[in-house]
Amino acid sequence: MSGQIFLFDPADRFVAGTVGVPGERTFFIQARTGTRLVSVALEKAQVAAIADRVLQILREIRLSEPLAVFDRVSNDDQPLESPIDEEFRVGVIGLAYLSDRRLIEIDLQAIAESDNTEDEFLEIDTSSDQEILRVMMTLGYAESFAKRANTVVAAGRA
Repeated sequence: MSGQIFLFDPADRFVAGTVGVPGERTFFIQARTGTRLVSVALEKAQVAAIADRVLQILREIRLSEPLAVFDRVSNDDQPLESPIDEEFRVGVIGLAYLSDRRLIEIDLQAIAESDNTEDEFLEIDTSSDQEILRVMMTLGYAESFAKRANTVVAAGRA
């Protein structure tokens, strides 16, 4: 039996945020389309790694596809939406560029007992029992997400 895939294609909102005070923060990523809201918990290092990898993919797209359109997206500085009900804790992360649709895909798979946390970016196993949050976003939205994620990570302890 395979786990549930929460698909947001595209998401109306996809953001990283925290709950708690610096040093004791819990990191979340939220995806929303209409009234459907999914929140997943993850580590600070995972948020930073996702942001870095997204920005790296976007740099590569700019170099290889100079005519690619990056839509302008206003900065989302709003807090996470309530209620923040953790659907699962993220174990495996997958990122891809869907060149035919010019979208960035981010897959966040629930942690499994056998997950190796040494390398966060592995192949997502859609046949496993683990739940997956899959979000598709435009290039401009992906850039906005990554910038906010880096700001959230940097807002911690001095």
